[in-house]
Amino acid sequence: MTVPVYIAEAAPPHLRGRLVTINTLFITGGQFFAAVMDGAFSYLPRDGWRYMLGLSALPAILQFLGFLFLPESPRWLIQKGQTQKARRVLSRIRGVQTIDEEYDSIKNSIDEEEKEVGAGGPVIYRMLVYPPTRRALIVGCGLQLFQQLAGINTVMYYSATILQMSGVDDDRLAIWLSAITAFTNFSFTLVGVWLVEKVGRRKLTLGSLTGTTLALIVLALGFLLSAQVSPPITLKPTDPASQNSTCSKYSFCTGCMLDSSCGFCYKVNGSNIIDSSCIPVDPKTTEQSAWGRLHKRRAGTATICTNETKSKSGTNWAYNYCPTSYSWTALLGLVLYLVFFAPGMGPMPWTVNSEIYPLWARSTGNACSSGVNWICNVMISLTFLHTAEYLTYYGVFFLYAGFASVGLIFIYGCLPETKGKKLEEIESLFENRLCTCGASESDEGRYIEYIRVKGSNYHLSDNDASDVE
Repeated sequence: MTVPVYIAEAAPPHLRGRLVTINTLFITGGQFFAAVMDGAFSYLPRDGWRYMLGLSALPAILQFLGFLFLPESPRWLIQKGQTQKARRVLSRIRGVQTIDEEYDSIKNSIDEEEKEVGAGGPVIYRMLVYPPTRRALIVGCGLQLFQQLAGINTVMYYSATILQMSGVDDDRLAIWLSAITAFTNFSFTLVGVWLVEKVGRRKLTLGSLTGTTLALIVLALGFLLSAQVSPPITLKPTDPASQNSTCSKYSFCTGCMLDSSCGFCYKVNGSNIIDSSCIPVDPKTTEQSAWGRLHKRRAGTATICTNETKSKSGTNWAYNYCPTSYSWTALLGLVLYLVFFAPGMGPMPWTVNSEIYPLWARSTGNACSSGVNWICNVMISLTFLHTAEYLTYYGVFFLYAGFASVGLIFIYGCLPETKGKKLEEIESLFENRLCTCGASESDEGRYIEYIRVKGSNYHLSDNDASDVE
C-alpha cells in the first residue's frame, strides 16, 4: 500500500504513472522467478516446499536494506513543517538545484487543503463528508474491487490447479505451465509500462478490462467444451462402501470431479477412456482411492487405485481433473487473460489510487482501497474451489466474466484521465460531478473545468455562460 503512494509523491508528473507501473512490473517479475524456483524444487524427493517458502526471506532482507537509503517523501515533509529538509530531498531526487516552482506549488496546495477541509475529526470522516475526496474514494475502491472480482488472484494462486482441472495429469508439468502464465503476466506488464504515459490511465484500463472479459469467456467455454465430452463411467463399484457413497450416482467424469469426496479411476486404450469408475477418496490422502481396483490392502480384501500404479498396469487415478483432449483451451484462456489483464487492470488500480487523493487523505485513501483489494482477494481465493464445485468449472469463469462486465460500466462512467497532471491538479477532476463521469482530455475544452488559483477562488475555463447550466 505504501510503495505506490511513495513513488507517486516523489516522482515528477510526466513519469509518475510509468514509475508506479514499473513497481507492478517487478512484482510480476518476482512471481515469475518464484514460479521457476517452485518448478526446480518440485524435483526434490521430499521437503521441496520448505525451500520454496524459506528462500523468500532473502529478497525480503535485501528490500529492507534498500529501504534504509530512501529519503522521506517531500510532500510529507512539507506537511509536517520540515521545509528545509523537504527542499533538500526535492533537489536531490530531481537532480537539479532550481526546485522553487515545484516546492511552492506543493506548499500552496497543502495550505489550501488545510483551509478548505479543516483539521477536525478522523481523516476517513473528513474524506466522506468532503465531496471531492468521497468521489475519489469511490473510484479508488471500485477499481480495486473489480480488479479482484475479475479473478486475477484466482488465476495466479490456482494456475497449476486450473490447468490440472482442465486435464493436465502431471503435477510437475502443471507447475511449469503455471510458470509460463507467470512469465506472460510479467511480459505484458512491460507493455503497460510503455503504454501508461502514451494512451493514459482511462483508455488503458478500459481496453484491458474489455480483453479480460473476453478471455474469461474463452476460459469458461474451454471448460464447457471439456464438460460436453466428459468420459462416461463404465464400471459401477462392487464394494459395499462405494455403493453407499455419493460417488455411485454419477454417470460422467465431470460430476464425479465436482464432488470433493470422489475420484476418477480409468484406463487408456489409444485415445479412448475405458474401464472407468467413480470411487470414494481415501480420507487420509487424495493420492489414492478408498476402494477400487489394483493393490490389495493389508487390512482386508479391498483394493485401491493410486497414482503410483499408473506405470505398472496402465490404470490412472484422477482426483481433480477429467482426462480430455481439450486441456489446451484452459492454457490458451489463461494466457489470453494475462495478456489483457497485465498491462492495465494489474497496475492501474494502484497507479490511479496513488494519484487521486489530496495529500492529507492520500495514505488513508490508499489504506481503504488496499483493504478493499485484500478483502476481495481473500473472498475470491477462499471461495474459488467451492464455487467451482457448485457452479461447475465453467460456471465460475462465466461468473468472473459477469463481474468484469459490471466493472467496465463502472470504469467507463467514473474514471477520469489523470495522465500528465500534477498531483495538486488532479483533485479538481473530482470537484464537480461532470468530471467524474468519464470526461476525457478532449472533453475538458468543451465542458467546465475548475482550476484552483489562490486560496479558495476558482475561475471557469469556458467563458460560455450557457455551459455552466
